[in-house]
Amino acid sequence: QVQLAESGGGSVQAGGSLRLSCAPSRYTSTRYCMGWFRQAPGKEREKVAALYINGGSTYYADSVKGRFTISQDNAENTLYLQMNSLEPEDTGMYYCAAKYSGPCWTTAENYVYWGQGTQVTVSS
Repeated sequence: QVQLAESGGGSVQAGGSLRLSCAPSRYTSTRYCMGWFRQAPGKEREKVAALYINGGSTYYADSVKGRFTISQDNAENTLYLQMNSLEPEDTGMYYCAAKYSGPCWTTAENYVYWGQGTQVTVSS
């Protein structure tokens, strides 16, 4: 069982930055995907960014390309999402998720483990 814990959310004005963190309790597979998803009120959970833990490939939603960066720190066993130039449309609950196999860039239904989420609010 993998437990995930997000942190780093908050309220910022448009144009500001936040860095989200996700600390899994452990990795149990060499093929391991981790991703960030977000969900705005009344909307479906959407993928934001993802990466292969041991492969290095990263993926981004078109809406965040050039503004968000997903990264990992293997020494600290932590996943990050650096969010710059935030827009009101980025407001939502942000979730960290993990899966053992298959493609990383996929919908939320294909991810197995989830954190509780951290709220990001961007005001105009």
